[in-house]
Amino acid sequence: MEMRSGEEGGGVKTTTKADEEGQGRDGNSKTSLSCKAMMFRADEIDLKSLDIQLEKHLCRVWSRNLDTQRPAEEWEIYLGKLDLSHVVAHGTYGTVYRGTYDNQDVAVKLLDWGDGGSYHTAGIATLRASFRQEVAVWQKLDHPNVTKFVGASMGTSNLRIPSKNTSLDGHDSLPSRACCVVVEYVPGGTLKQYLIRNRRKKLAFKVVIKLALDLSRGLSYLHSKKIVHRDVKTENMLLDADRNLKIADFGVARVEAQNPSDMTGETGTLGYMAPEVLDGKPYNRTCDVYSFGICLWEIYCCDMPYPDLSFADLSSAVARQNLRPEIPRCCPNSLASIMRKCWDANPMKRPAMDEVVKMLEAVNTSKGGGMIPEDHVPSCFCLVPARGP
Repeated sequence: MEMRSGEEGGGVKTTTKADEEGQGRDGNSKTSLSCKAMMFRADEIDLKSLDIQLEKHLCRVWSRNLDTQRPAEEWEIYLGKLDLSHVVAHGTYGTVYRGTYDNQDVAVKLLDWGDGGSYHTAGIATLRASFRQEVAVWQKLDHPNVTKFVGASMGTSNLRIPSKNTSLDGHDSLPSRACCVVVEYVPGGTLKQYLIRNRRKKLAFKVVIKLALDLSRGLSYLHSKKIVHRDVKTENMLLDADRNLKIADFGVARVEAQNPSDMTGETGTLGYMAPEVLDGKPYNRTCDVYSFGICLWEIYCCDMPYPDLSFADLSSAVARQNLRPEIPRCCPNSLASIMRKCWDANPMKRPAMDEVVKMLEAVNTSKGGGMIPEDHVPSCFCLVPARGP
């Protein structure tokens, strides 16, 4: 930098070499920023804010690079056709909205990856892997008792979601990274909700067997595709307008490992988890059979298993003391036998789901046999425990 005398007024003008080079290139008197304009005090710099901005920028660049490097997937949808209206449910793995896609009623599970502030790069990578796993499981399934997959999106800045603080017509812009899974909308709510509504009056035996058959057929289909659901429970089963059951939520489902030791760890919901899963031992599709047995009891009784046990006590009692729900005295032997076989402590002794379907199809429902006969007013619910596991 050098000092030169000004031609007018004898003043002193400060210029830099960069200024001269800039003037030479532009061919006019305009200059770049002066040194004075570029100077600032170090104690006024907000280093924390700069770190946050840098992290967000790096995450955006990382995500963009990842998206540009990967080919388009066959299941990716055009988000311009997707419109969300309101929240249906909140879950561990995302928020479920009701909406429409190309004029079709759909349910949309949204995973928000944040904008770099909520998740670090490793966290985003984990979510992407989990999301891809769910889509990979769901996209090729086609069965009347499995919720139909419509499509998915790996991430967009164009999707709008309803605001928590405004009416359904008000929307907030979504953070720049998000993914969603779009499936058919099933209007009847969850099986759990249906059973709670019928807790006092119970279900006719024909209805019990119909729901059990729907669930067993859906699981049998999944197992035929070597898919283990791993979170079979009444909350993950949906009912349509005609009370047909459809299996939903494949957030923790996976293709069955060829080596059983590759599938370990506590995955699922306590109360429905098989003893081998609770113990962290290797497991396979028979863990779904165990969970089905608990669901079968729940459908028949319209009640919660183990209502008085803490999580710690329940886990220990199921895995080490062979605790199971108490089967009511009035339960037909044919149905009670299926429950016991499904929740046997030895996974090798549990029937395959296609065998369970055949056993349920053989159950005689013509004479009632449930807690209440069909078209009769209930007089007692016969909940006295008589049968153990």
